Amino acid sequence: MTTARTKSRNAPSGRSPFAIEAAALPTEKFSDPTVTAKGEPRAHVPLTALDTLWLNTGTLCNLACASCYIESSPTNDALVYLSLPHAARFMAEAQAMGTREIGLTGGEPFMNPEIIPMLSAALAQGFDVLVLTNAMKPMRRHADALLALREEAGDRLTLRVSLDHHTMAVHEAERGARSWDAAMDGLRWLSAGGFSLAVAGRLLPGEGEAEARDAYAALFAREGIAVAAHDPARLVLFPEMDESKDVAEITTACWGILDKRPQDIMCATSRMVVHRKGEPAPRVVSCTLLPYAEGFDLGDTLGEAAGDVALNHPHCARFCVLGGASCSA
Repeated sequence: MTTARTKSRNAPSGRSPFAIEAAALPTEKFSDPTVTAKGEPRAHVPLTALDTLWLNTGTLCNLACASCYIESSPTNDALVYLSLPHAARFMAEAQAMGTREIGLTGGEPFMNPEIIPMLSAALAQGFDVLVLTNAMKPMRRHADALLALREEAGDRLTLRVSLDHHTMAVHEAERGARSWDAAMDGLRWLSAGGFSLAVAGRLLPGEGEAEARDAYAALFAREGIAVAAHDPARLVLFPEMDESKDVAEITTACWGILDKRPQDIMCATSRMVVHRKGEPAPRVVSCTLLPYAEGFDLGDTLGEAAGDVALNHPHCARFCVLGGASCSA
């Protein structure tokens, strides 16, 4: 399934400041789940344990960012709002499988009208809960309910706020005019409210991680935001993704060459539930990055989705293996 990018009046114009400089991806790459374009055996990842269950709450968002991997916007409902009954069914299955964490992503999760009941249900069942948000107006509409949940659940509820860069200019080049002040306002509110808080950022081409962490730390200190920028769990700096740009395919030999292990890759410990527009019920996909890609729809239930995942997509290589990233806490 593919979707067309839909822009809104809030959307940035022009090229993303995080754009990857690389040649176009050859069409023969990532075309066969068993072998690479060179005929080498493709790497697969087994599910070792379902540690994190992601619930995609829908692709609708108050922003339309320049390089949103899932193409969220105020008008893109390619993934419709996940309902509470559907979410509850998957949470019950996850509880039986010993899942530790429920992650909620979008779109902007706080636009889903049933987000607070979903959070309440997950917390009541003993899960740790991670919500990915831009901390803007949709979140602030739920201020009282969030404070009540924080009072009950404490640090079992974490909100990870997307702040694409430590400078307003770069953040707004990606997310649009007037997005910086609103995000900073939300971060200050969450920090003052004592929430378990994290930030998701990105590195500009050529920007070093140490340099970026120092700059984020200075920003948080100035703004009174309680996020430890030098803690990778609290400031997550994600690698870039662009499925149209060339990247090496991951073979079985790469584990030894790169000193990586299949069990360290995100799809070894997580799955995501999505409800695609026009489909009667939600489905389970391999991870947060691939809600539409053919070959990564794994079934109707978490049990059906417990098989191996072939690393047959550029995101598998660039983000997960070479980038060493995971969306989970």
